[in-house]
Amino acid sequence: MKFWLATSVLLISGGLFLRYTALPAAAPPASQGFLFVANQGDHTALVVDLDTRKVISKIGVDINGHEVAVAPNHHLGYVPIYGNSGVGKPGTDGSTVHVIDLRDGRDSNIIHLGKPVRPHCAKFGPDGLLYVSAELANAIYVVDPATGKVVREIPTGAVESHMFVLSPDGKRAYTANVAAGSVSVVDLQKRSVIAVVPVAKTVQRISISPDGKYVFTHDQGAPRIAVIDTTTNQLARWIDLPATVYSSTPTSDGRLLLANAPSGKLFVIDLSMEKVTAEYPLPAAIGEIAVDGSSERAYVTCPQKGTIEVLDIRGGGMEPPIVLTPGVDGIAWFSTIS
Repeated sequence: MKFWLATSVLLISGGLFLRYTALPAAAPPASQGFLFVANQGDHTALVVDLDTRKVISKIGVDINGHEVAVAPNHHLGYVPIYGNSGVGKPGTDGSTVHVIDLRDGRDSNIIHLGKPVRPHCAKFGPDGLLYVSAELANAIYVVDPATGKVVREIPTGAVESHMFVLSPDGKRAYTANVAAGSVSVVDLQKRSVIAVVPVAKTVQRISISPDGKYVFTHDQGAPRIAVIDTTTNQLARWIDLPATVYSSTPTSDGRLLLANAPSGKLFVIDLSMEKVTAEYPLPAAIGEIAVDGSSERAYVTCPQKGTIEVLDIRGGGMEPPIVLTPGVDGIAWFSTIS
């Protein structure tokens, strides 16, 4: 350990003595954490160290992993294998979830879902179970990560339930139903659909405020974000934008909503006013946004360009991007590797 020495001088019986006192070492800078990223282009899952901005693990997965999830203990990552096409398009139909050891950087297990369902979005609930969208089954599968078995199948009441969010208490799920243009409200305990909220002709992606009061999804035919009140399970209002957006993510303090436009913009929305207060250039791309635990930085994947764009939220500016390879898509931030 390095430390500075403080020197004091004592005069004793005509002699000169030096006494050295060690001062406490300066605290090392806090780690910026890690990113777990799915790359559709080269069929891999990546672990990126944000302190060095380097890939520290690159693990091969099947064709294609679109999204990722990190276990609460930060030891394992999960990559649902969707298939080789986009939502609603013909192609292969995945039926597995790859389990990645984040510490050792290797594929440690494969969860088999029993049939081809195009698993896409994956999230851990407060109960420690893994929830996975089973798109072709119009359902959410619930997986026990300890056994790798599907323990429940919960209907969504709509087609193309592509992405979903969980309420903070883990009792409800909200799914973005792409071609149906709606959001399903699902009771996870009763395994039933509470409501299907009409939104637009087509929607993409979904996010939820940290307090669980509002759900946001994105009209793909107009530049606006739908705000759904989770108390009434109804479309409450719209947030108008300069351009159509694809995905959004709130900051952990609930003050801001970040949304990316495929045309090449990142919008910062002040949720107290529901107005765009800043915008930043991005490569034209359809990607995903992750925010770190302290709401200091946001990370935006740009699959076409092969970069992760970095927003300094507090400073209000873009940092140099993390340059990877084309195909980077699903992304999750986590603080440590256990």
